Amino acid sequence: MNQLNQRTLQSKVSCTGVGLHSGAKITLTLGPAAPNTGIVFVRTDLEHPVEIPARHEFVADTTLATTIARGNVRVGTIEHLMAALAGMGIDNCRVEVDGPEVPIMDGSAAPFVYLIQSAGIEVQRAFKRFLVIRKPVVVAEDGKEAKFLPAPQFSVTFTIDFDHPLIDRQQFRMDFSDRFFHREICRARTFGFYREVEMLKKMGLARGGSLENAVVVDDFHILNPDGLRYPDEFVRHKILDSIGDVSLIGMPVIGHLVAHKSGHMLNHKLVT
Repeated sequence: MNQLNQRTLQSKVSCTGVGLHSGAKITLTLGPAAPNTGIVFVRTDLEHPVEIPARHEFVADTTLATTIARGNVRVGTIEHLMAALAGMGIDNCRVEVDGPEVPIMDGSAAPFVYLIQSAGIEVQRAFKRFLVIRKPVVVAEDGKEAKFLPAPQFSVTFTIDFDHPLIDRQQFRMDFSDRFFHREICRARTFGFYREVEMLKKMGLARGGSLENAVVVDDFHILNPDGLRYPDEFVRHKILDSIGDVSLIGMPVIGHLVAHKSGHMLNHKLVT
């Protein structure tokens, strides 16, 4: 498959799941799009459907997830789907949702990768456009940092550091390929701390959160009966998030993303 040509899906494909924060039942449909369309989200539950391009200038909120908006119409928790599309090299896709956020599925990008594979990938005639990092770009805040460095391909090095015995300091490096993304990154799930989950639910957030779609940790234990998918699943999920956030540039990046304790807000500041 030509790596320099744009890609879309061969056919439409759908799934249904709950929204992590809204708790609402939401149907997601991925479909083909013409060359140079990019990734476009469409809220189909409104009287007049609203299209929102998945680009950084439409980011409206980075609290606990990445949310894009046009006017007062929002689509939240887009980062795992965006990571799956980027990880599979999809440049153009129409993403229809009948609710305010993308369904969380199992908390990773794997279900979305499966959807993309089920739909099939079509190579288009138009060439991809790339953003080539020529000089370092750095953002930092409160002991956190994210930077782009010149490099011959897209790579991510991520370091997390939690004051928690089960997580502590973890670092992982990914030199990007769709095969590596599929095998080593896409199955890493979002995670949270039990005490914070209870607090978020009291605030009306994380209504759809459960052990089915997140790794939950108390002071000493992983509460999920099956444990972790990778020994360092926490840092791998942070890489997954960052791939999704960086994809809002609107084209693949040739450069090295180096992040220390970064999150959605700092990732967004880096790409803008």
